[in-house]
Amino acid sequence: MMLSMRLPTSSAALRRNSRRCITSLPSWATLDPTSLGSATTPHSVTNLVNGQWTTPAKSLIIPNPMDKDAPPVCTVPDTQPEELTPFIESMNRIPKSGVHNPLKNVERYLQFGEISRKAGQALSDPTIAEFFIQTIQKTVPKSHAQAAGEVKVTADFLNNFGGDNVRFLARSFGVPGDHYGQFSNGHRWPYGPVAIIAPFNFPLEIPVLQLMGALFMGNKPVLKPAEKCALGPVAESLILNSNIRLTQFTGSSRVADMLLEKTKGKVKIEDAGFDWKILGPDVEDVDYVAWQCDQDAYACSGQKCSAESILFAHENWEKAGLFDKMKENASTRSLDDLSVAPVLTHTTNDFLGHTARLLEIPGAKLMFGGKELDNHNIPEVYGAVEPTAVFVPLKEMLKDENFEVCTTEIFAPFQVVTTFADDERSLVIEACERMSNHLTAAVVSNDVEFQTAILANTVNGTTYAGRRARTTGAPQNHWFGPAGDARGAGIGTPEAIKMVWSCHREIIMDTVVPSGWEQPKAT
Repeated sequence: MMLSMRLPTSSAALRRNSRRCITSLPSWATLDPTSLGSATTPHSVTNLVNGQWTTPAKSLIIPNPMDKDAPPVCTVPDTQPEELTPFIESMNRIPKSGVHNPLKNVERYLQFGEISRKAGQALSDPTIAEFFIQTIQKTVPKSHAQAAGEVKVTADFLNNFGGDNVRFLARSFGVPGDHYGQFSNGHRWPYGPVAIIAPFNFPLEIPVLQLMGALFMGNKPVLKPAEKCALGPVAESLILNSNIRLTQFTGSSRVADMLLEKTKGKVKIEDAGFDWKILGPDVEDVDYVAWQCDQDAYACSGQKCSAESILFAHENWEKAGLFDKMKENASTRSLDDLSVAPVLTHTTNDFLGHTARLLEIPGAKLMFGGKELDNHNIPEVYGAVEPTAVFVPLKEMLKDENFEVCTTEIFAPFQVVTTFADDERSLVIEACERMSNHLTAAVVSNDVEFQTAILANTVNGTTYAGRRARTTGAPQNHWFGPAGDARGAGIGTPEAIKMVWSCHREIIMDTVVPSGWEQPKAT
């Protein structure tokens, strides 16, 4: 069951970037991605409930973020709270014990294994993959390589859970009891009716991975792809007026906190990522590290929850010319290939205002960027900005009056940069300790002592360490999610699926009354 998703995009740049032609559309396709944002009659997105595609009374016209003079990308349902009855009734029919569990409808574990196998096989087909790549590009402007990476991760995830691997997620364990005939079994139990609020920036990967994880464990999910990660009245009404027992949310910390209050804590969140990277004192492979810094901060125009938000570089890296190489790499990004793209959650003025506020800090300076893109036609409701880095002295950053603005996540091609000396490592650790969000991080160093000191005193849930360490990276082969937060939700791995989409249930079998039993005195 799904409430409709907003589809922002297309344009001349996207058309140039989409020269990889789709030779033929899949037989099930209801749209041609090359027509999105160019056809005079926009594609109409609909809701899905009880196996039927439905269109509510009102709809929204989604403008083209790449070209304000181009036709709209699509129309999406403007579902109203009073139109939620079918969704609420559908969720309310699901018991707390779920659609399947280790003792009920167990054949569904195998059925979902087969569904996952077939879906993974289909998404691995080059023609189908290209269909989704180009559709993603029209949904969220990003380069072909970035969109292809999203499709590959999704296909690999589906392939991973083919065959018996779905029922392996529900593997139980046993513990011997206290006496003959007693045996304790621990089970992974579904919640039943659940909700998923997914973000705009990974329109295929995050909804599919969380949706399938919920289904694997026996839940019935309602999926609400978020409109710029906002908790609107429709999603709130659906969650609060049905028997939804868990909501998984990916998006901003502000909305996550609202959900926590509204649902009385029944949430699992993967919220904002103000993600740090620390470059240790051992300098090698400068070109590689500069390239990875550029990718982490500016790929997808910084619109990743794992994007590099702040860079702590040992002063040796500045002496080795790292910052100049970062500037040079950023200068190669262009709208033509969507290595720079519209910012969908901040306007240009918002972005430039934040940059100006940081530059008021004593010692701060603009390293590169800090201005609007040239020769664009992006609508004013979005951002059109160059990849930007602002240097702020470490000791100034740590002052109470500056720390909050220096560690405010800007979901855009933006990062704060600072340096530290050998005797200032404790200040770097202090900064990491004071940050509010602990999603991804990177310790770029092969110095074992330095690595250990940083890793032992930080908590980020997905942390890369070593010369090739990065902040971005949400493949299907390792956990991706925050740490240090009881509400934290992971994605993609068996551990993440079990933790988010099931709870522990203990069933103690106690079956044999010993022969000759005599009733003891009451206690």
